[in-house]
Amino acid sequence: MNTDKNESPMTQILADLKALAIGFATTFKHLFQKPFTEEYPEYKRPLPARSRARIILTRDPDGGERCVACYLCSAVCPVSCISMQSAEQADGRRYAPWFRINFGRCIYCGLCEEACPTAAIQLTPDFEMCKQDILALVYEKEDLLVDHGGKDKQYNFYQYAGVVTDVGEKGTHIKEEKPVNIRSNLP
Repeated sequence: MNTDKNESPMTQILADLKALAIGFATTFKHLFQKPFTEEYPEYKRPLPARSRARIILTRDPDGGERCVACYLCSAVCPVSCISMQSAEQADGRRYAPWFRINFGRCIYCGLCEEACPTAAIQLTPDFEMCKQDILALVYEKEDLLVDHGGKDKQYNFYQYAGVVTDVGEKGTHIKEEKPVNIRSNLP
């Protein structure tokens, strides 16, 4: 209610009634409109391309696992829902023998995807993950690993990393210079 001393009580009552009538008119206008309802299981609204939901582990173009178990994803996770163990194969490639994500704790922030140097972790728009048992939301490596490269299908970490593996020796990787013989630099 306006407390202006120059305004008469009758003017104030008319202003209040006008505001009340505008509110009722808005309600009355929407009273006869047909409601807009989306039938969810039958119709699924298209999500934006950058939607963040279910996490997957991708493979490189050669079919090998991209994850090198560097622990960056578990270190950057604000709710500590990612855990893994690292190991090394005979050819020098690092991998994760087990990788676990607890989707019951995950907040789908996407920090793990940004921190991953190998593009192994990627978030997909798949958001339908309801379970009766909360332990069913703990996904193991076998549940997360897919048979494609995800968003960047041609990227292979070991072709750029400069690590000696079956992909190549030092100095033979993409955009890598030949190693320098430090003895040639001595006076």
